[in-house]
Amino acid sequence: MAANGNGVSTAPKSPLARILTHKNGICHDDSGKPVKAQTIDELHSLQKKRSAPTTPLDGAQGTFATMSEDERQRQQLQSISASLASLTRGTGPKLVRGDPAGKVQPVAHVSHHHHVEVPTISVSDSSLKFTHVLYNLSPAELYEQAIMYEKGSFITATGALATLSGAKTGRAPRDKRVVIDDTTQDELWWGKGSPNIEMDEHTFLVNRERAVDYLNSLDKVFVNDQFLNWDPKNRIKVRIVSARAYHSLFMHNMCIRPTPEELENFGTPDFTIYNAGQFPCNRYTHYMTSSTSIDLNLARSEMVILGTQYAGEMKKGLFGVMHYLMPKRQILSLHSGCNMGKDGDVALFFGLSGTGKTTLSTDHNRYLIGDDEHCWSDNGVSNIEGGCYAKCIDLSREKEPDIWNAIKFGTVLENVVFDEHTREVDYSDKSVTENTRAAYPIEYIPNAKIPCVGPHPKNVILLACDAFGVLPPVSKLSLAQTMYHFISGYTALVAGTEDGIKEPTATFSACFGAAFIMLHPTKYAAMLAEKMQKHGATGWLVNTGWSGGSYGSGNRIKLPYTRKIIDAIHSGSLLKATYRRTEVFGLEIPTEIEGVPSEILHPENTWADKKAYKETLLKLAGLFKNNFETFTNYKIGKDNKLTEEILAAAGQQLQYFPPKSREGIPLLQPPPEDLKSVGTDLINELITKETGTGRELASEIQSSANELAAEGDLSNSDIHLPKEVSLEATDHNVEGDSYLSVPPDYADRGKDHHSPPKRDRGMPAKDKSKVALAGSKNIFEILNSLDKIHPSSESQGRKQELLPLVLQI
Repeated sequence: MAANGNGVSTAPKSPLARILTHKNGICHDDSGKPVKAQTIDELHSLQKKRSAPTTPLDGAQGTFATMSEDERQRQQLQSISASLASLTRGTGPKLVRGDPAGKVQPVAHVSHHHHVEVPTISVSDSSLKFTHVLYNLSPAELYEQAIMYEKGSFITATGALATLSGAKTGRAPRDKRVVIDDTTQDELWWGKGSPNIEMDEHTFLVNRERAVDYLNSLDKVFVNDQFLNWDPKNRIKVRIVSARAYHSLFMHNMCIRPTPEELENFGTPDFTIYNAGQFPCNRYTHYMTSSTSIDLNLARSEMVILGTQYAGEMKKGLFGVMHYLMPKRQILSLHSGCNMGKDGDVALFFGLSGTGKTTLSTDHNRYLIGDDEHCWSDNGVSNIEGGCYAKCIDLSREKEPDIWNAIKFGTVLENVVFDEHTREVDYSDKSVTENTRAAYPIEYIPNAKIPCVGPHPKNVILLACDAFGVLPPVSKLSLAQTMYHFISGYTALVAGTEDGIKEPTATFSACFGAAFIMLHPTKYAAMLAEKMQKHGATGWLVNTGWSGGSYGSGNRIKLPYTRKIIDAIHSGSLLKATYRRTEVFGLEIPTEIEGVPSEILHPENTWADKKAYKETLLKLAGLFKNNFETFTNYKIGKDNKLTEEILAAAGQQLQYFPPKSREGIPLLQPPPEDLKSVGTDLINELITKETGTGRELASEIQSSANELAAEGDLSNSDIHLPKEVSLEATDHNVEGDSYLSVPPDYADRGKDHHSPPKRDRGMPAKDKSKVALAGSKNIFEILNSLDKIHPSSESQGRKQELLPLVLQI
């Protein structure tokens, strides 16, 4: 105790609240007013308040404008019940809104009629129970659901939600099916190279019923109503019904999140996903090859997922839907990154995994429109998604600061490994999978442009990580070359190590996203060409891979150099550079770029072994050629002009060095003492000089000749021709066809010369080519097929020059 100036003692001040005792002996705490609750349950009820109406009812527009909140919720439940209706029963499930552990709200139970005629079953166990709908929950609510009910869900040190996707840690493209019907049979890309594997509608309905029955058997389902495409005139309404909070939060991040006003007027979705990924498909069902099935029915606007919990199936499934729907509106869907400069200049970045698409499209000096999926319409470009799905393996703050900082509360971390005590994530740990991912809203990127739209692109950048080390760091492309490399979709991956040997492996993915496109690649290429031409966009091929040698001997091109190249593209300075043309691929290479060593701009300069460089270059050219053969017979655009120009660009992959400089330079094909090389030399010369028809025919002749040689049907003696045989235009030309002039006594000169059958003499070249391409053993007939080329005076003269090349062999 202490005394004051009057000698009266005073008590020291205490941090604790003062306790008063009333006359009746009852003590109370006067530090604050008591709560307005009599029980702990009442106290908990005070903790949460209901959201106030967000749309004024007076004068509001839309379906729900004049409805009370209860009526609005009832109609939402009716719409969801209709989505979940079984095809074998006349009604949807009984739905209540909210968590089963919470207060039960009014029931919605509606009839839903389908066009499918099936037996009606009036009673089932699922019709006697309630299914709780957790509708468009917030991230915080979904966190609670995941932590409480989903094993393997944890909050990491940065606040992100770490989850597991189960046995599947990546997409299952071989288990993806698309319903084939009278419409899709003609519209979609089927066959070699296509990602579309067919199934019939009956099998789809079997799987749909299985998924819906599983979802209806649960106590609760998660429902997300969201949008695709930031262009409001062309956005798509999607509904995702799933069984896991993880899936709901993932799609909350990846799709465009509606405002409360938009949600109130959402109405009927344009497309619905039924994600029953925890439940397998029936492997005895037709078309099923495993317990996993991802099924797309474009006519019903529905997608069913069975047997996989990997969330990326939903994202890419919807991307496939956009690849189908948008071109119908004359809108080009693109698997690309996109950013915009402060002056409004937009760039598109195409590239497969590992090419640097995300890294290069994320630029602190430019606005990010999106990192993966976009549309190009008459209004400009728009992001399809509302979030980013970034790879996390070996993620570091130094390399990817934006992605690192985006991994916070609300972000989903898939299949990562973390410290059990601190919850710090180890991004280098591949114990679960190498395909670790982070899904977060695009707003988590500081320089994201919201809304995610921009004007027409000025630059189209095609990224390739060339592990062969023969492509230049940057090349300016013509429109036809841009289409050729866009359709090819090239990059090179490094193969695994076996006995200490590492080799690059070429990978081609049409349109840089073959796994997701629905139409033939040339359809997208034609649209891209039209838009680039209309809006004056320039195409660029940027190699982010190796220089000075292939993987294992050369070095990866330094990222700062690549960024300098990209900066020069954005600024427009690279358009003003001086260029030189390569002999193979026909690429335009700048001679100088500020901040980039000039010696690396032409890859040959960086190789110590020039012979190895040329061998590798021709090897890659051959891989391009073989891949592109799948696309050579398709018409691109309104006429065939662009097709011919693209084939000309393709032909440059076969363009060998001129004969006078061939000495000491290894050819892709064997030396010219067998038939293969005869065909190669002829075709290589023709392919650079003649018309598109000539290039196309030359490819066919080369293929036919190679087959004959491989079968042993030709020998060196088969390829000798008398010098009297010559190519010339004659008086017998019919409809532009030319003939091979043969001396009158040619047929009587002996069998050693292998004279052509008499029935072929005087036959138009277009008919003779059929004989050769059908597998003729006669080199004369194969050469005669070359005459199908349009007989201009220039081409006839060129053929006269080429013939001695054959006669010398």
